[in-house]
Amino acid sequence: MKEIRRILIVDNDADTTHLVKVLLERTGHYQVLEENDATKAHQSARNFRPDLILLDIVMPETDGGEVAAWIEADPELQNTPIIFLTALVTRAETKSGLTIQGHPFLAKPVSIPELINAIEEHLPVRALSHVTLPKERPHGHS
Repeated sequence: MKEIRRILIVDNDADTTHLVKVLLERTGHYQVLEENDATKAHQSARNFRPDLILLDIVMPETDGGEVAAWIEADPELQNTPIIFLTALVTRAETKSGLTIQGHPFLAKPVSIPELINAIEEHLPVRALSHVTLPKERPHGHS
């Protein structure tokens, strides 16, 4: 069984976060926490311990860049991958391998398959100490 990964989505648009939450949780692989107040995002991340953070860039009180900076400055969270969501870029730009503050980004409105691919690509590979998984038989590549 696949481990449920925790995703924090920070966006002031509650419709967006709710839709993403429903669609991601429907896959059965993710538990999603919505945070619509960017000023609370850092505290939410500390409480929730997400495996990955989806972060909107343009928000009224605090922009995503600032939220990312707080997270990176927090020793408990600094290794958490962040994917920016932004309406300011085109789909072509997201495929170009550019980053914003060193983080990957996706164009809004995001397509869920694209979002899941990005999440899977950037989730940390963790050694699971609390679960013993059956050893997989080695196949071809290491």
